[in-house]
Amino acid sequence: MTDQPDARERLRQNFLNHDPKQHPNRWEHLWQKDDLPWDKGFASPALADALAERKDLLPTAQSGRRLRALVPGCGKGYDVLLLASWGYDAVGVEAAATAVKAANAESKGWEEKPEYAVKDETRGRGSAKFVFGDFFEKGWEKDAIGEDGSKEGQWDLIYDYTFLCALPPALRPAWAARQSSLLSPGGRLICLEFPTYKPPSTGGPPWALRPETYLAHLSQPGKEVEYDEEGFAVWKEGQTPGEGALERIAHWKPERTHKIGEGTDNVSIWKRR
Repeated sequence: MTDQPDARERLRQNFLNHDPKQHPNRWEHLWQKDDLPWDKGFASPALADALAERKDLLPTAQSGRRLRALVPGCGKGYDVLLLASWGYDAVGVEAAATAVKAANAESKGWEEKPEYAVKDETRGRGSAKFVFGDFFEKGWEKDAIGEDGSKEGQWDLIYDYTFLCALPPALRPAWAARQSSLLSPGGRLICLEFPTYKPPSTGGPPWALRPETYLAHLSQPGKEVEYDEEGFAVWKEGQTPGEGALERIAHWKPERTHKIGEGTDNVSIWKRR
């Protein structure tokens, strides 16, 4: 989220000893103060390269409907706008109302910005929308896509970067279950795995995440998984996947990413089993 030690500690202290149910209010507190050390001012280079170079792994349009993309914890919405420039009807959801206002302000006139020029003329430009809501609760989906939001499996692409790492570890089973329920049958979840270099003992946010954390939780959505004495998730090759499990179909170290993750970030892409 931030490569500034003082900012990291300030961020950690903002959430220390607060019940996870109060975390949305704590994020709102930071947004109101404009204390946003995680904001880089532009879309993820790793996501941009994945969209441009790994099209064979991404969802394809069905029945003429434009593909839908979701970015939980979207911040000012740079990644949402990038996805829209690739032809997705893209939605960012934020639990902080001030963040939604900031994203709407950032998106004004976005179609004219060169970084969001149409990337694929055959698909054209999609739409960009920002909604207020708790990712784990129902309700915001209807604000995002209308009546289809009342059904499960409506998102063709979900992008998770600084979202899972912002959540306390206790919410990881619920995070995996929610991702599984939101993803369409042919959809893809793209995770930019960060921060992989931190020991869990340093706390968060951002909370330490290794590839095994994603493997363990997304293979057993909604279930508690084993952690070792250091606080790392334990992943055992060949374990039986749980109900709604996602399967990792690609994993690589991106050539480009935000500076804080250079050399340590990974990209993983997941589909339904």
